Amino acid sequence: MISSSVVFRTRSWTVLLLGLLTTASPAAFAAECPGHPGALGTSRTLVVDPHEHPRIGTMQYRETLPLKDHEVVLTFDDGPLPKNSNQVLQILADECIKATFFIIGEQAKANPEGVRKLVAAGHTVGTHSMNHPLTFDRMPLDKAEVQINGGIEWTSAAMTDPSKLAPFFRIPGLMRAEGVENLLISRGIQVWSADFPADDWRHISSDRVYQLAIQRLEAKGKGILLLHDIQARTVAALPKIIRDLKARGYRIVHVVPTTADQPATPTTAVEWLLHPPTETTPIARWPSVPNFVFAQAQTLPAPGLADLNTQTAHQPQALPRKTMAQADVAATLPAPGRDLFAIPEGSVEVLLSTTLSRRAATRLAMAAEAPHAGKGKAAKMQARRTAHAAHAAPKRAAQAKSTAPRPTRVATRVKKRA
Repeated sequence: MISSSVVFRTRSWTVLLLGLLTTASPAAFAAECPGHPGALGTSRTLVVDPHEHPRIGTMQYRETLPLKDHEVVLTFDDGPLPKNSNQVLQILADECIKATFFIIGEQAKANPEGVRKLVAAGHTVGTHSMNHPLTFDRMPLDKAEVQINGGIEWTSAAMTDPSKLAPFFRIPGLMRAEGVENLLISRGIQVWSADFPADDWRHISSDRVYQLAIQRLEAKGKGILLLHDIQARTVAALPKIIRDLKARGYRIVHVVPTTADQPATPTTAVEWLLHPPTETTPIARWPSVPNFVFAQAQTLPAPGLADLNTQTAHQPQALPRKTMAQADVAATLPAPGRDLFAIPEGSVEVLLSTTLSRRAATRLAMAAEAPHAGKGKAAKMQARRTAHAAHAAPKRAAQAKSTAPRPTRVATRVKKRA
């Protein structure tokens, strides 16, 4: 019978071994890189089907490669140019890193040996047009097709085995156009953009290229890095980029297309998003309403009284024809005469409705007061009340328009006459 101490030691060693395997650094994947024990290496190979996911790279498209956190795909454009491209190839070989290269047809025509070196080193080779025009977004489709075909023909011609050419294409300058993309997709070619660049085509220092690559990768957490193997600044920045990738725990992924003998890596649709939504993240858009296909389309009959569970014995009797005719006749009121709306010219109502109503009302009050000047105090008081009433109405209307008081001249004149 095995003692408890032996069982305890066995379990301890098992736990320790599992801990070492799960916490191994990316350098552990470089065990297959002879002579370079500290190499970054290539952590895994991702097999993609261009027909299932025809557009990738979040700089322009919704989907990108189904990478895990801290996984990076290195891509290089515009080569091969012997001096700089050979140095990039050697740096990658020293680190046992596999990358994806997008070849220009003119470069392959001038340097076919450089294309064969890439294939021999195990890198993925796609195409990047014939001579890199930056007008794909406005170029006629027939001319774009000539550019696409030229790059494919000269790159495949430079290879010992043309079947090694991957059906991957990156539009020069990322000048995308829907017609060009549809043409490529119809031919089974996957359109590549990127998730972040290092701006190494600009006139900046190699240190700046290194900084941009790391900063943008850290902001994304994973993705496709766009570089150019023809640039001397890229050659100088690449060792520092690889050093930081290693220090920060990033892993390199090699991407290859499907073949008859190599099916696509199993993935889910959500993995092709750079940052898949979680259950705690609210969805901003409702799912689209599905299009239903109805097997039959017919008009239903109108419901009858029997369908409403009604009893015909209690239905109201129809009105007699005479009553219905009388109900349709509307009561007619006599038309009003024209005298109903007539207002005598010069009356107080007309004068009060005009802007000069105060003066007219004052003259009217004075005229009414003159014949009765000698009839005593009662006549004077009546005249004053009439003038005051005529004066108050327009004054109240003026106060509604402006709070500032206006000088009154009517009362003064009336008082003097009195």
